[in-house]
Amino acid sequence: MITKEYPPEIYGGAGVHVAELVTALRKSIEVRVRAFGAARDEEGTFSYRAPVELADANGALQTLGTDLEIVAAIADADIVHSHTWYANFAGHLASQLHGIPHVLTAHSLEPLRPWKAEQLGGGYAVSSGIEKLAYENAAAVIAVSAGMRADILRSYPQVDPAKVRVIHNGIDVERWRPVQDAAFLESIGMDPARPSVVFVGRITRQKGLPYLLQAARLLPPEVQLVLCAGAPDTPEIMAEVQEGVRLLQQSRDGVIWIERMLPRDELSAILTAATTFVCPSVYEPLGIVNLEAMACGAAVVGTATGGIPEVVADGVTGRLVPIEQLQDGTGTPVDPDRYVADLAAVLTEVAMDPERARAYGEAGRERAKADFSWGAIADTTRALYAELLT
Repeated sequence: MITKEYPPEIYGGAGVHVAELVTALRKSIEVRVRAFGAARDEEGTFSYRAPVELADANGALQTLGTDLEIVAAIADADIVHSHTWYANFAGHLASQLHGIPHVLTAHSLEPLRPWKAEQLGGGYAVSSGIEKLAYENAAAVIAVSAGMRADILRSYPQVDPAKVRVIHNGIDVERWRPVQDAAFLESIGMDPARPSVVFVGRITRQKGLPYLLQAARLLPPEVQLVLCAGAPDTPEIMAEVQEGVRLLQQSRDGVIWIERMLPRDELSAILTAATTFVCPSVYEPLGIVNLEAMACGAAVVGTATGGIPEVVADGVTGRLVPIEQLQDGTGTPVDPDRYVADLAAVLTEVAMDPERARAYGEAGRERAKADFSWGAIADTTRALYAELLT
């Protein structure tokens, strides 16, 4: 298993996915993890840093240098499984060099994240080329949703549809569960007696946070907004969010912004207390964070895009916000003002009806238990491995 993110260095859904999948797979097969970053003390897990010679190079070149460090160590594996473009190059080369099948899991697609050019500069062309190479040559591609599968086949028409399988992301409902912690909520200024809207995510274009900040201006004054948001992609989007929060705080109270990465129990306490969780993403292959919120018993309001409708059952576990998007890869709403107004209207509907929100949350936890267990996902993944080896 090759991955950029792995505990304790996790900043997004892909890292959560890999950690949970490895734990579940190790109950039945041997899994060795090759991860970017600092040394780890987990048995069967090995860490790799970028070569010192590339310390001042573009981030994309540092990634490729790290991949090359990993390839030689995979000689005795039966399968190589990579996650995100950061690891795809190592998976592709290991497959060619050692004659083993390469499986990759698609957590996002470079052609659908053109704003990354802000972050990577010319490295975005490199990452896009590497991803295309890996997808077109992989033995199997795992899409985390049917929406993601459609995106893959549209973005990479040379990929054989037969080798693209849908295996959803999952959630551990024993670890992600309702948590009551009044003292912690008080320490961050969250009043559980007031209706609330909670956002959790990285500060990146795809998460739609600027749209949420605009929509929040239209919410009833008693609604609190709790933003658990950090790890900005660029200084520019961080500045945009800072200004949006500043303007919002000038016009209403109950706007709480937590930038630090929260431990699971603290985040669970916030999600448990939330009247509704919101996922305003304009690009979201599935959204593990929606499953985390559901497992904690929160109603979920999400954009009707990507894999979100495969997780959020509209009118059952929460609500979906309609969106018409440009087909230029950015996911930008065709009519941003309409999307903001629709988002605000749906959030108001759920946040101001606590009984209905509670019913959505209860149904969401049951759906997370029934349909998104990591054990079932590991079984399906292992069956795919066996198919490729026969």
